[in-house]
Amino acid sequence: MSGWLSAHLRAAAIDRKLQAGQALFRSGDRTVGLYEVLTGKLRLVRFDRSGREAVLQSASAGDTLAEASLYTSTYHCDAIASTEASVRLYPKALLLAELKRDPKLAQAFTAMLAQQVMSLRTGLERRNIKSARDRIWHFLALNAGADGRTVTIPGTLKELASDLGLTHEALYRALSQMAAEGEIRRTGSVIKLTRPI
Repeated sequence: MSGWLSAHLRAAAIDRKLQAGQALFRSGDRTVGLYEVLTGKLRLVRFDRSGREAVLQSASAGDTLAEASLYTSTYHCDAIASTEASVRLYPKALLLAELKRDPKLAQAFTAMLAQQVMSLRTGLERRNIKSARDRIWHFLALNAGADGRTVTIPGTLKELASDLGLTHEALYRALSQMAAEGEIRRTGSVIKLTRPI
């Protein structure tokens, strides 16, 4: 993200380190700006009445968090480090002023938001698929490499299960069944499809 930010914004950025499980911000906290993940992973979450966590976004190095906070006074969810992580804060008032001043920055920011909207829509489409196996095929189809057969899973299978809206047991079961039926071969974080999608 920071490649298209002005030198002025980069100079004003504030870096912060987080331990796994530590909150970057909580729902209701006053917004201070936009965050870029430098290392590690964070998740944006909301909790229901029973305390169950709903993951709104999983973010890793290069991703941004809290874009909407530029236009609200408080955060509407929690940001929690899934691993040790470091983030960079771009202060709200300064970033908004730069977006008004620099049309190229505003256009790049808009393009980034448009890409996020497309990713969110894909995620919603996937979550409307009832079968765990069909959700996995949807993910594999959209993430296969140039050969149409190789998918490298970003992160752990537990994180993938959360992203797919599945329990990790349901994901493991479906992958095991797909492997037993000869549809895929899995080695570590790489899934090889036995036929191109």
